[in-house]
Amino acid sequence: MDLRRRTARHEEPEVIVTSFIDVLLLLLIFFMVSTTFVDEARMQIRLPDAAAKADPSQARDTLEVTVTQEGTYRVNGKSIINASPQTLSAAIASVAGERRDFAVTIRADARTTHQSVVTAMDVLGRLGFKAINIATINEPAAAVPARTQ
Repeated sequence: MDLRRRTARHEEPEVIVTSFIDVLLLLLIFFMVSTTFVDEARMQIRLPDAAAKADPSQARDTLEVTVTQEGTYRVNGKSIINASPQTLSAAIASVAGERRDFAVTIRADARTTHQSVVTAMDVLGRLGFKAINIATINEPAAAVPARTQ
């Protein structure tokens, strides 16, 4: 048994980062490629503009879904049996037929729940509609008293 002290050689430790850089570059390439597929699932939503006037040429090619205060739905003015997404989907599909290329307008009561409107948007998206308009109602401006100076 050799109990003598051996001379310790102090070597500086090396950190090999080549494989770490390779993994980071592969992740970067993966995320760059996968972000290009996000555009395919988007719906176009036209936000309300209270100053806009209704275009009569679009009236014949539109479908209107109304969400009432209680959370029930009407499709082109006709009430449906219940507020389930399946019933709403069936009612919209029967009115629209095979066409999905026209605009759909959602009219919601101001006091309805947000979930009811999101459910209507989800049903329309699942049916394949790409253009969804959200309508507002212009209320007459309250009389403002004139200021005197």
